[in-house]
Amino acid sequence: MFEKLKSGLKGLVTKVTTSELKAENLRPVLSDFKISLVENDVAFPVADRICDELEKRLDKVQVKRFEDRKKIVEKNLREVLLEIMLTNNDKIDLLKAVEEKRRKNEPYVIVFVGINGTGKTTTIAKVARFLNKKGYSTVLACSDTYRAGSIEQLEEHSKRLGVKMIKHTYGADPAAVAYDAITHAKAHGINAVLIDTAGRMQTNRNLMDELAKVKRVVNPDLTILTLDSLIGNDAVMQAEEFHKSINIDATILTKVDADVKGGSALSVTYVTKKPILFIGTGQKYDDLEEFDPEKFVQMILK
Repeated sequence: MFEKLKSGLKGLVTKVTTSELKAENLRPVLSDFKISLVENDVAFPVADRICDELEKRLDKVQVKRFEDRKKIVEKNLREVLLEIMLTNNDKIDLLKAVEEKRRKNEPYVIVFVGINGTGKTTTIAKVARFLNKKGYSTVLACSDTYRAGSIEQLEEHSKRLGVKMIKHTYGADPAAVAYDAITHAKAHGINAVLIDTAGRMQTNRNLMDELAKVKRVVNPDLTILTLDSLIGNDAVMQAEEFHKSINIDATILTKVDADVKGGSALSVTYVTKKPILFIGTGQKYDDLEEFDPEKFVQMILK
């Protein structure tokens, strides 16, 4: 996972460690590093910010006689990457939020958005599994009434997980399906409602308006955007468009186990100022990990 990004970071540390820590010496090294970041799916504004911050921090740093220069470089790089990951975003404690609603006898409502092919429907099943294992009941809602096979796909997941699914027919009003699922959850004391929506292209205005209508009708506690980590800077563009159109609260990165680059995780957080809630690490229902920025930075700097 993230082998190329790890390699690029290691190369930077090695080059900077062998250079005198002055801006004029650092700039050519950081210029090469910026290209390496972009090649590993780090968005241009993020790559710029990382390199600018590193130059400011390392310029004219006084290295004491027996001090390890490599450790100084690594420490500053770690701090810069963490700042990028934590830019204006508040950590979401999903279990705490669901528990607070349960105490009020209300369901916690999550709307999942994202374009086709990101693994959104499977991710919803994984989140249902995650909540079920923590002792919370869930109901799934198929508000994707456009894509052929979408109802059957979510229904299959619901059967395998042993959870209820609310559906209408194809062509039905997506907001009505979501509303019925919340009504069902309230009537049966179910703790969380997970709403699947159509895989909209972020540039399709009519479909984005439909998605905004779903949000208005159900007033969700959380809107999660699922993003395919393998599509690189396209993931950043999708995140920007969705956030601008419907205001997302968090993201889930899918297919991370196959991502050799890793730049999407850095870029999406920085661009949306919203946290990554989970990462998908495989095809099974349990292949979902809570995302920890500090752990992520530590891993890519190994």
